[in-house]
Amino acid sequence: MARGKLRIYLGAAPGVGKTYAMLSEAHRRVERGTDAVVAFVEHHERPRTEVMLHGLEQIRRRELEYREAAFTEMDVDAVLARAPAVALVDELAHTNVPGSRNAKRWQDIEELLEAGIDVVSTVNIQHLESLGDVVESITGVRQRETVPDEIVRRADQLELVDMSPQAIRRRMAHGNIYRSDKVDAALSNYFRPGNLTALRELALLWVADRVDEYLQEYRAEHSIRSTWQARERIVVGLTGGPEGRTLIRRAARMAAKGSGSEVLAVYIARSDGLTSASPKELAVQRTLVDDLGGTFHHVIGDDIPRALLDFARGVNATQIVLGSSRRKTWQYVFGPGVGATVARESGPDLDVHIVTHDEVAKGRGLPVARGARLGRSRLIAGWLVGVVAPVLLSLLLTSIENGPGLANDVLLFLFLTVVAALLGGQRPALASAAVGSLLLNFYFTPPTHTLTVSDPTNIVAIVIFFAVAVSVASVVDLAARRTHQAARLRAESEILSFLAGSVLRGETTLDALLERVRETFGMDAVALLERRSDVDPWTCAGRAGDPDHGKPLLRPDDADVDMPVGDHMALALTGRVLPAEDRRVLAAFAAQAAVVLDRQRLVGEAARAQELAEGNRIRTALLAAVSHDLRTPLASIKASVTSLRSDDVAWSPQDEAELLAGIEAGADRLDHLVGNLLDMSRLQTGTVTPLIREIDLDEVVPMALGGVPEGSVTLDIPEELPIVAVDPGLLERSVANLVENAVKYSPPGAGVLVAASALGERVELRIADRGPGVPDSAKDRIFEPFQRYGDAPRGAGVGLGLAVARGFAEAMGGTLAAEDTPGGGMTMVLTLRTAPGRPPARPDLPARATT
Repeated sequence: MARGKLRIYLGAAPGVGKTYAMLSEAHRRVERGTDAVVAFVEHHERPRTEVMLHGLEQIRRRELEYREAAFTEMDVDAVLARAPAVALVDELAHTNVPGSRNAKRWQDIEELLEAGIDVVSTVNIQHLESLGDVVESITGVRQRETVPDEIVRRADQLELVDMSPQAIRRRMAHGNIYRSDKVDAALSNYFRPGNLTALRELALLWVADRVDEYLQEYRAEHSIRSTWQARERIVVGLTGGPEGRTLIRRAARMAAKGSGSEVLAVYIARSDGLTSASPKELAVQRTLVDDLGGTFHHVIGDDIPRALLDFARGVNATQIVLGSSRRKTWQYVFGPGVGATVARESGPDLDVHIVTHDEVAKGRGLPVARGARLGRSRLIAGWLVGVVAPVLLSLLLTSIENGPGLANDVLLFLFLTVVAALLGGQRPALASAAVGSLLLNFYFTPPTHTLTVSDPTNIVAIVIFFAVAVSVASVVDLAARRTHQAARLRAESEILSFLAGSVLRGETTLDALLERVRETFGMDAVALLERRSDVDPWTCAGRAGDPDHGKPLLRPDDADVDMPVGDHMALALTGRVLPAEDRRVLAAFAAQAAVVLDRQRLVGEAARAQELAEGNRIRTALLAAVSHDLRTPLASIKASVTSLRSDDVAWSPQDEAELLAGIEAGADRLDHLVGNLLDMSRLQTGTVTPLIREIDLDEVVPMALGGVPEGSVTLDIPEELPIVAVDPGLLERSVANLVENAVKYSPPGAGVLVAASALGERVELRIADRGPGVPDSAKDRIFEPFQRYGDAPRGAGVGLGLAVARGFAEAMGGTLAAEDTPGGGMTMVLTLRTAPGRPPARPDLPARATT
């Protein structure tokens, strides 16, 4: 019996419509005459989903009792006995009640598939086993019910049910997912916009990867080598020359014209090493590719056009971008060039773009072959074996009466030639072949002790010996060279990879980079020297190691090795003289050292400029606040005091009480404004030192509501919340500022809700109002000092309340952010750390949010 087929509807979160889509599919199949039944579908009391069950045959569920409670699960035996063509089984990751046929529902589905029954199922992205840790870090909720990724990957059909986070939250607010009493908790916790956006991205990326797998499997099964232009992939062929930057930017512009296009830059090195590329230029081009959102690839291949085409077809590329040849006219006698060859052999499935640039026909450096670095001792040994050993062997063989014969003599001399090639390379081996031929002719071919040969067969033997010796020596020497070059190429690749990775990620400081240079080349000291102009003295920008006798490196001329970087900078090394072939990697290090130095200086200058600009802005805002906002309550107090002291008017007790109340209100206002100014000053100077201790939120939050009208705030702080680690004074001041701000902007009759909830190892305090709200573009700006959004009245404060609240929250190790309140308004989310060693409380979420 053929195995059944599995179709899965994958969603990013509960409520996106997976079950609805599955039931719609069942109705379509029934209308076409397919025998489809509902084996298990959970509608979660959603009216529209429940209606979709009408008209479909439902198999009775199996009832189980566990811990004195009744549960229902899918009856696998009943489904197998019914043997439908298609069975609908909801919630693939569900864990069955103990006592069921299988522990997991996906195991039940496997039995149905083995019986030849097609199955349609549903699952959310957060239930995939490999994504458990990622989902927990995003939502704070650990998924207890998971399904192995392989089960979902093996599905014959996988369909993504997608919905925007805003649409899901609207469905939630309208009561289409959970009951009304669960909506606020769900919107404030699991169904926050950030959570839903991250889960949606996970789902889209996972499905995209699976689609690529489907495509690759199909192409492999059908032996399809031609490119399928499912999406644009642009390969840029780099030579390490200066034209590479032009090609990369051109490819990036081409990719920007189509959504989802990719840029893949590839440098193809010959197996004899990076002889024709500039390491410095390659490092710059790698940086440019990363900045433009592409990827850089390094490929080994002696046939450059074939290697480039193989790479392009291997990544299913649609276009190749190459530069016009830098070769001069006479150099075309060696062949048509890479561009012309690639264009000729690309076929109809690959478009080849030849891009002109400033280096066209200016010539290119030919690669210089590098000899194997065998060392002085090995060279001496090679020459001794190649020249002296044949003479000693001749003396030994001539001393033996009735020697081994000419054939064996030839083999012995050939052995010495091979040993000479292994030890000293090609030249000692060639010398050994020549000396061996002469000795064989002189001592072992009749007539002996002459250079004449009477027997023609002996001439052939000597000629063959010489030819074989030369061939073997060449092959052995070539193999030794290739081995050395491969090892060196790998070492250089690792070094360049380190540079491109650590420096681009900002993980390497200048001192650490110079120390790496010293260790890589085994030097005593390394220094980066610079000067302002050709006549200024050299100064040391950074150094590593200790030069000889502590003598500082003052000039590049004082070093054993110096590598210029531009006109007024150089990398100086002391310890030994480096061979020429090491200078290419040293040039890459020098270029990166200059980049790191420039970046450090730019970062420092940017920080200083930001500090100056921030200080200037705060001083300007403070002057404006003092000139207006502080003078307003002072003017009110001054007027009330002047009226009370006036002898011309006889004030009634009610009038005096009103004037005194005005004085008190003005003084309170001044105290609040001056308090915020002092708090902001403490934050700016870094003198806020929180005294962290463990405390319950319900001990602090109610005390922060003393400055707002009675009845304007609704407090909802559950007793089971974990204890938080905060500074009570700073927390009270932060909450007070947030509540006062919310009450100020709330419309009349609309109260402010202050609610707390636990989320993993965090506790969130949410202050929600029903005011006009703030657009997304201004949500971060409202936390800056002296900022008042919209048409806030000038007398409403100096705009420090939210800045002080965020500053105190961050000083305690928490965060403060602004979100939209469902239905209108703004919600301030104050996130605090739970006390260490305290078990985190489980979030107050609807049970169905994780199924």
